[in-house]
Amino acid sequence: MLELRPSCECCDKDLPPDSAQALICSFECTFCQACSDQRLHGTCPNCGGELVRRPIRPARKLEKFPASSQRVVKTAGCPN
Repeated sequence: MLELRPSCECCDKDLPPDSAQALICSFECTFCQACSDQRLHGTCPNCGGELVRRPIRPARKLEKFPASSQRVVKTAGCPN
């Protein structure tokens, strides 16, 4: 099951579970649309994989299967 991480690893922007601006790679590294487009060019800086739109978990399922609250932020930042 997807973790649905709460923020962008580059800029720490909030990405709630219903965000259409969240992108992930196959390892669930999570980035916002702006960082993906402007800095990462659609490629995960951690694994080199493709960044794709993260699915939205139906609100009625979030109660039983909540999103992660653990923020992951690259301390060295992301490439420009």
